[in-house]
Amino acid sequence: MQDPVSQLPSLRQTLSKLDLRAKKSLGQNFLLDTYITDRIAQAAAPFEGSVIEIGPGPGGLTRSILLQGAPHLIAIEKDKRAVSYLEALQQAAGTRLAVMEADALTLPVWELGQQPRQIIANLPYNIATPLLIQWLEHAPAFTKMTLMFQKEVAERIVAKPGDSNFGRLSVLCNWLTFSEILFEVPASAFIPPPKVTSAVIQLIPRQKPEFDCSLKHLEKVTQIAFNQRRKMLRASFKQFGGADMLASLGIDPQSRPQELPTEYFCKLANHLAAQIELKNNASPI
Repeated sequence: MQDPVSQLPSLRQTLSKLDLRAKKSLGQNFLLDTYITDRIAQAAAPFEGSVIEIGPGPGGLTRSILLQGAPHLIAIEKDKRAVSYLEALQQAAGTRLAVMEADALTLPVWELGQQPRQIIANLPYNIATPLLIQWLEHAPAFTKMTLMFQKEVAERIVAKPGDSNFGRLSVLCNWLTFSEILFEVPASAFIPPPKVTSAVIQLIPRQKPEFDCSLKHLEKVTQIAFNQRRKMLRASFKQFGGADMLASLGIDPQSRPQELPTEYFCKLANHLAAQIELKNNASPI
């Protein structure tokens, strides 16, 4: 018996009838190329528990996820027009698909559905990084994340120390996940086509962070270090003890942030945390 989802009219046919056009204000670029959506769904499979899709738009990727066998898919969409458009797909999928009209930036997606839980998304580029950082804060809630980014952002996420793309996002992602770029997606796959090439990445959360430190303090030291990435670390951390402090942690004071392994950012984070605690516990004179 064929899946009712496969019997629906093509997305391009339905879009032309309903005149559903991407909104620039929502960062929308609809992905209608079924070869690409099928590749994304296949990369995320096998599916167990709950799958959460962010920004399904007209439902191209949603269809591929369902046809790949997802037993429980929660699609979160902010655009009321798209929510209405997804009704036919929801009817065809039955209880396998739930559509929520909500803003993913304010929704605790790590609490939705059941474990094992994963996220799949063609992310709006204007909010992609804030969403990822939010999800990284709750990384243990997910088994994997299969996400579409601008290629240059994807390269920053997977970059290693010594790479020119290595930055704040690289440190956080390396610390909390195993990440890799799966494949690139040309602009022609989208409507309207963006001005950049995109890439699909997959992040597998670690069972525990690679090194022990606080996420809050790690975010702070990476912000300090990469705020002026061409500066030597001794200059960036002058207010925290500069060269002497860095040397005490085994860090070359003349190194630059893009050269520093994640382990040493965690050492800096722990040093910062200790300084803050010491200051808070200091007795008043």
